[in-house]
Amino acid sequence: MFTKLLVANRGEIAVRIIRACKEMGILTVAVFSEADREALHVSLADESYCIGPAAAKDSYLNMEAILSVALGCGAQAIHPGYGLLSENARFAALCESCGLAFVGPSPKVISLMGDKDEARRTMAEAGVPVTPGSGLIQDQAQLLEEAARIGFPLLVKARAGGGGRGIRLVQEEEGLLEAYAAAAQEAKAAFGDGEVYLEKYLKPVKHIEVQLLCDKKGNVRCLPERECSLQRRNQKLVEESPSPAVDEALRARLMEASRKAALACGYEGAGTVEYLLDKDGNFYFMEMNTRLQVEHPVTETVTGLDLVKWQIRIAAGLSLDFSQEEVQLLGHAIECRINAENPLRNFLPSCGRISLLHIPGGPMVRFDTALYQDYVVPPYYDSMIGKLIVGAKTREEAVRKMQAALCELVIEGVEHTGEMHMELLALPEFLSGSYTTDTLQAHPELLG
Repeated sequence: MFTKLLVANRGEIAVRIIRACKEMGILTVAVFSEADREALHVSLADESYCIGPAAAKDSYLNMEAILSVALGCGAQAIHPGYGLLSENARFAALCESCGLAFVGPSPKVISLMGDKDEARRTMAEAGVPVTPGSGLIQDQAQLLEEAARIGFPLLVKARAGGGGRGIRLVQEEEGLLEAYAAAAQEAKAAFGDGEVYLEKYLKPVKHIEVQLLCDKKGNVRCLPERECSLQRRNQKLVEESPSPAVDEALRARLMEASRKAALACGYEGAGTVEYLLDKDGNFYFMEMNTRLQVEHPVTETVTGLDLVKWQIRIAAGLSLDFSQEEVQLLGHAIECRINAENPLRNFLPSCGRISLLHIPGGPMVRFDTALYQDYVVPPYYDSMIGKLIVGAKTREEAVRKMQAALCELVIEGVEHTGEMHMELLALPEFLSGSYTTDTLQAHPELLG
């Protein structure tokens, strides 16, 4: 096992990783920008080093600075968290070349799954259902030809990146050229890759994902599915496990497809296979996330497994010590992402000093955050400031527990989305479990 690990991230996920390492007896190294000198992860780590100015490109995305710190302080491994460098194949390769263990899959797998077009082909060859679509679009003539073949509505999607960027919905041919140009431009700006492809737009659908743990011996474990269908502009707002739309038979099919996906690409570590599920119970591969997910606590709550610890163990060469049959589904869990945004002002980001903070408590209530009293939320990074997670025996109990926890959550000094989540959980579609990825389009009043 590693004796010292560097956390190449910030915020609540950096705190989460540091806490896992402390429980494992591993010394931790934090890196931080000048804007994060007073951040919680900096004070929790055993060592901490400033790696640059506030802008992420000059600090948390500065590979050379991060690697220099790791080598200089004697770290043996780097955990990238999620976002930032977590799915950067070049960074993973640089870690390897420096003799540092990258807590994640190999650079080859990251590159393969990061290329959405190549990932689709790999999954199709492995027998995993994929959404009807096209290859990479080379010119306008091919664009029109493939669109006519697939049919409208369709999606123009970037082959790189994620987070809902580089995606445009096209209802009819008239808006195709504009959507193609916009998606390519956004993808180029966000990911440095403007290549796009077309995909059939399935509606209504649910967004279902299966968590994987895969060791270096070829052992694959599929954990109970999560549902992430309550979304705004392709950004997840609420996640739960298990999905109210998935029965035992469908769960078995999803897990078998996910096992094939993992074996097809030689996956190692924690990863997630994401699917679209239609009203007839058919599911289609959407993408594979080669990192820890924001919603990993939902799976931890219903399985009793610590995914961060298992990531570190696998990176250190340890094998999974439980069988697929031993994976249990323990009740129901829900997560609400709390962002420093104002829903009444088109989700305008908010920053400032936390003047009052009260975190909900009670059995099976968890708030993953890097906030503390008088902490100043900076304006430079992602707006998520916490994740509220609850677990209960049944979905109905979990919903009530989340509603109670949201009522108890107090964050003053910044605007946040806590109250909005109360309204989301009260939606008839959510309570019945029938909600889909476009449910919130029918409720614009909730989204400012």
